Amino acid sequence: VQLQACGGGLVQPGGSLRLSCAASRSIMSAKVVGWFRQAPGKGRQGVAAISSDGRIWSADSVKGRFTISRDNAKNEVYLQMSNLKPEDAAVYSCAASYYDGSIFYPNPGEFSHWGQGTQVTVSS
Repeated sequence: VQLQACGGGLVQPGGSLRLSCAASRSIMSAKVVGWFRQAPGKGRQGVAAISSDGRIWSADSVKGRFTISRDNAKNEVYLQMSNLKPEDAAVYSCAASYYDGSIFYPNPGEFSHWGQGTQVTVSS
């Protein structure tokens, strides 16, 4: 397993969660590591991405609420989610791309390595 996501759970609206994506060293050399989510009946959506040199992209729907970061020493990428809304509920997955252009808009087709998803449920 090269990528493994964890940290999902049940949270009330307005609450916070931090997702973690543990990666093998070879994956951390990827150009871009991204977080995606997929809700039932919907397509996979890019949430946030971070490049090997620290550039960040995030979806408009999560700007100001979600923060992506990475710890190269620990080979981990994080997604700090705050002020969660019911529409944020989905299965969240992390993935790696070796294409530098993925930082401008993370197209799932450009990500060659995927971890298993972690469920985020936002409900009162």
